[in-house]
Amino acid sequence: MSRPKATEYGAQYQEYIAKVPDGDITELLRTQLKTTTELLGSLTEEQALFRYAEGKWSLKEVIGHVADTERVMSYRLLCIARGDQTPFPSMDEHLYVAGANFDDLPLSSLLEEFTAVRLATLSLLAGLHPEAWLRQGTAAGCNTSVRALAYIIAGHELHHVRVIQERYLAAQP
Repeated sequence: MSRPKATEYGAQYQEYIAKVPDGDITELLRTQLKTTTELLGSLTEEQALFRYAEGKWSLKEVIGHVADTERVMSYRLLCIARGDQTPFPSMDEHLYVAGANFDDLPLSSLLEEFTAVRLATLSLLAGLHPEAWLRQGTAAGCNTSVRALAYIIAGHELHHVRVIQERYLAAQP
């Protein structure tokens, strides 16, 4: 599957898509599942509640946010792949995090949820007919293709893993 063209996604997603290396997008998503769960699986509950600055999300909230965002993007991907042309609104990630109470959940539960969401995404992608990857719809007011959504999911996780490594794990006492 080739990279999406700039006409297949909104400018707000350019940063995420640019982070995705060349290669098989589904294999990258599969590899990310392993590396991200390994990276976070050995953390303590105390480490997972760490915030690197006042007003920033805890590490648990970041993990929950990544899972929620993938869930939303995968739903959009499913609908567009099936030919649904219903426009999708923007997602307010701060509203989602505020309403989730991720800090009250065990880290193991958040990682299980992330795993379940990723496996569902991989299953969905595995069943797509080649032409479905090129279908387009409207999300957050922008033209969006199925393949762009797959790249956005991968790039969004790459972005947050970098933030986790640089701002959370590196700053932990």
